[in-house]
Amino acid sequence: MIKRFGFAAALLSLAMASGCAKGGNGIVPPAVTVDVAITSPSNLSSNAIYPTQSLTLSATVSNSTTTAVTWSLSGPGTLTPVTPATTPATATYVAPGTAGSATITATLVSDPSITGPLALSVIDITTEVTPATLSVGNGLIQQFTAVAVPDDAPQTFNWTCTANGAPCANFVQDPNVSGLAYYKAQDSCGSNCVQIAATSTIDSSGCVTTPTNCTTAKVSLVPSRVNGTYAFQFSGYDSSNNATAVVGTFTASNGSITSGVEDELTSTGWAQHPITGGYVPISASDLNSNNAGTLTLTTGAFPNKFQAVINSAGTIQMIESDGHGSGSGTAQVSAASTIFKGTQTYAFGFTGVDSSGKRVGYVGVLPMTGNGTSGTITGGQIDVNDNGNSTNGICGTAPCAVAGSYLSNGNGSWHLALSSPITMNFDFFISSGSAIKATPLTFYAISTDPSVNPAVSGTMVFQDSTQTYNNADFNGNSVSALTGVNEANANVALIVGTTDGNGDFSGRFDQNNAGSILSDIAFPAAGSNNYMYAASGANGRYTFQLLGDPTASPAVAPLPFVLYASGQNRGFLLDQSSASVMTGTMSPQGQGSGNLAASELPGTFAAATTSSATAAVDPIVANLLLTFVNAGACTAECVNGTIYDSATPSGVTATGANPSYAIQVTGNGTIALTAPSAQNFVIYAVDTSGCANQGVVCTIQDFLMMDVDKTNLNPTIIFAQQ
Repeated sequence: MIKRFGFAAALLSLAMASGCAKGGNGIVPPAVTVDVAITSPSNLSSNAIYPTQSLTLSATVSNSTTTAVTWSLSGPGTLTPVTPATTPATATYVAPGTAGSATITATLVSDPSITGPLALSVIDITTEVTPATLSVGNGLIQQFTAVAVPDDAPQTFNWTCTANGAPCANFVQDPNVSGLAYYKAQDSCGSNCVQIAATSTIDSSGCVTTPTNCTTAKVSLVPSRVNGTYAFQFSGYDSSNNATAVVGTFTASNGSITSGVEDELTSTGWAQHPITGGYVPISASDLNSNNAGTLTLTTGAFPNKFQAVINSAGTIQMIESDGHGSGSGTAQVSAASTIFKGTQTYAFGFTGVDSSGKRVGYVGVLPMTGNGTSGTITGGQIDVNDNGNSTNGICGTAPCAVAGSYLSNGNGSWHLALSSPITMNFDFFISSGSAIKATPLTFYAISTDPSVNPAVSGTMVFQDSTQTYNNADFNGNSVSALTGVNEANANVALIVGTTDGNGDFSGRFDQNNAGSILSDIAFPAAGSNNYMYAASGANGRYTFQLLGDPTASPAVAPLPFVLYASGQNRGFLLDQSSASVMTGTMSPQGQGSGNLAASELPGTFAAATTSSATAAVDPIVANLLLTFVNAGACTAECVNGTIYDSATPSGVTATGANPSYAIQVTGNGTIALTAPSAQNFVIYAVDTSGCANQGVVCTIQDFLMMDVDKTNLNPTIIFAQQ
């Protein structure tokens, strides 16, 4: 007892000595602070205040029984304190009419040495007009949209349109949506002769002070938007629900097709047909007349008539509209055949059916060496999933070695003869691109021996030779689109993900598996590491873990996929084990990923179904007009446009809900349509541009859409591009 008492007394003595050294009770009082924040508008950056903007400020005093403050301003603008002060103290700041910087300070009345400063940057309002570059056909109408940045700035504009420096003959600003205008091509000039610009109504100097921060649309006037040599591909189903695929080439002169050839796969086998025909725009009075029309490929066989939409780059997206089947496809201006020579490696992804009509998918690489007319293939690889079996009659143990040769057919196509892993034959046509990684050369391919091997078609893409294709080389953000089957129904998914260079893969995804919906699922789940990727050799083959449901209880494990890369975060995907045989692409997400907003979506988008997993899919093409209104509820024009499908080839009006669309900083979001019927889609932004503008501005050039209504058992992936 005595020893314990003595020890306790010693501790008490030590504590008292320590307390005396700190001022009496051993506790150092927390510092009194004043913090100033913008409370309205909410979530506003102090570095992005627009001229004349009004802000509500709040001063929060911590660790003091008195909270009264006085306010002061250093720099331009006006500051109005609230008198008497409220708790917390508030004030109103109105920015000056020009760019600059200011500091607002709240000072504690009871101790003027304690202050809370807030630095503000007032930046000019700059504008983005889209589409930025395109061709407009004589007499046709093109819609243009504008957005003002910062996003909180009023979306009100003054538009100008000049043709060779003179006012345009027919240019009209929409009476209801300030950020929307219509140009009709009735001027007499040529390439890039029309300039269309929009400036803010409250800060017209923004584009004068820093013109590089504003986008002016440059328009070329042409007799017809369909002109030159195109390569095209199409896949779908005939009137008996048998799979059909077509690839080919045609040459058009001002809308009239003068020559061409196509390879066609049907239930009766492979055939080749010559092509004539033409392109006719829809009614010149239609507000989308520059972007839509009818493409006829007269071949003596079906499909031969398509409803088409054209994006600003001139790419044609199309669905069959001849009443003899359904499906979708695309046509692009072909690159020069002289690009295809020397040693070039191509990653590929093919999809189709086997000899029993079951779904099959191929992915792999083809190292090709030759003079452009003929050559050899050595050191290639292939993975195959035939109705859920990665070990099959084509490839025993994946990956399988590929070898063969190729030879020009002399009609704009080449014949590809593979000798291993088994004998297989294909034709391919040169599509768009070049032999550089930014715009990789693309081929459209189709099998020519379906009676012996599966009937498949797909795409070959030039592989970037500057990559080493290890884990570290595959580092960044990507968007993947997957399509498969679930017995008689469709199974589709969209994924936005990040590879970290160390084998870890993380992100979010949405999936519609025959009406079973997984919405905005984050992966991996907290504390797990079961979403990985790994390089498999140095030829661009990777294994990935995708989909599953890490949020379920118990968690659903992801599916194993193989990817053959054509470049960094780019390539062709194939699931390795499921009967869904999910195939698709991974694409790098452009600049600005992780910093995207709804104001970056406005524009006129040509949209179309990418492929149909089942005959029950209803393919569509559409012109979608997205505008941005940041004051009050969205009007119906936040999403507007025309949708064409097999039942309504003349088109039906599409409008959106209020609000019509939303997007997260990662680039995934939603679109809700109210007409022609209530439909809900998720969207995933892919390519962006202009992100250097003040460090925050991007224009979303294209995005992917997917139906997420439970009633839709046959959803599809839709590609939308400005």
